[in-house]
Amino acid sequence: MNELQARARELLARISDLLVRLDLARDEARIEELERQTLEPGFWDDAGNARKVMTELAARRDRVEVWRGLERRAREAAELLELAVEEGDREAAEEAGRELDAVERELGKLEFQLQLSGPYDVRNAILAVHAGAGGTDSQDWAEMLLRMYLRWAERRGFETEILDVTEGEEAGIKSATVEIRGPYAYGYLKGEKGVHRLVRLSPFNSAATRQTSFAKVEVLPEVDEVGEVEIDPDDLRIDVFRSSGAGGQNVQKNSTAVRITHIPTGIVVTCQNERSQAQNRESAMKVLEARLLELELNRQEEERARLKGEHVDVAFGSQIRNYVLHPYKLVKDLRTDYETSDTSAVLDGEIDAFIEAYLRSQVGQEEK
Repeated sequence: MNELQARARELLARISDLLVRLDLARDEARIEELERQTLEPGFWDDAGNARKVMTELAARRDRVEVWRGLERRAREAAELLELAVEEGDREAAEEAGRELDAVERELGKLEFQLQLSGPYDVRNAILAVHAGAGGTDSQDWAEMLLRMYLRWAERRGFETEILDVTEGEEAGIKSATVEIRGPYAYGYLKGEKGVHRLVRLSPFNSAATRQTSFAKVEVLPEVDEVGEVEIDPDDLRIDVFRSSGAGGQNVQKNSTAVRITHIPTGIVVTCQNERSQAQNRESAMKVLEARLLELELNRQEEERARLKGEHVDVAFGSQIRNYVLHPYKLVKDLRTDYETSDTSAVLDGEIDAFIEAYLRSQVGQEEK
């Protein structure tokens, strides 16, 4: 029981330290201030401001309730354990131990979520995969990566919607864009941006020679606030065309596919996955807004780096991970050095260990 008591003290100390670092007292003071605002006459006259206040109030209340609730559970479990030890009640001590285990698991999840505290981390994500150099092998590799992310999202219970796919000539895909909807989808996936390199025996080469293929992954935060990205309709060129497909009923006879060009930046977005032109246009605009938001975020990062006198390469395209299937099996992240030999599991969507290693490596790298 002494070991259990030591665990209880350590757990309480961890929670207490986090509460100080999170400055929960500041949140509680802000909650009181916002609650006073909601009681003022005429508060609801300005619907936009009222909505903003209520959103902040709900978020701060949730944060305080979660952490205070966890603190209360840990304290009650520790007190139950002390009583059990005094009275020699082994059954009660075991019950307290189980509750401490549950609190510790919940604390671990919350500590990890603290690493997802960026301004856009909570949002849905738009993920795009593009085949690189390597012909059919790279197009096949791009499709393998797309499947990996779709399986990852499925495992997490996230919703996915493929917005656009360009098929390869022989196999695989040239590119694909998918929307991934779920809490912190962007926060989890943001570290996947970059070039992914595959080494394997080519299934498309009669000599079965070793082939190196590349695919590029983009991850964008979805724009979910009205007016967050301003787009002048005069800056857009919108073209419609017939959707391409493998044949049969999948090929549209009408011009439902949409291509939007943002003239000032030269960004081009296409969408041909939906049956109606209106749906494709809506999806294409969603992707365009996300790309313009990323452009602005990169500009801000470059400016911060310039002011701090640092060189920060925010350009898209740096290689982040190697997937080797021959002559040995290994997936290794080049930024964190995290690696595993279970390549089949990784390609089946089990990439949480890589995601967590990257996020942990970013702790302390927050924007100043």
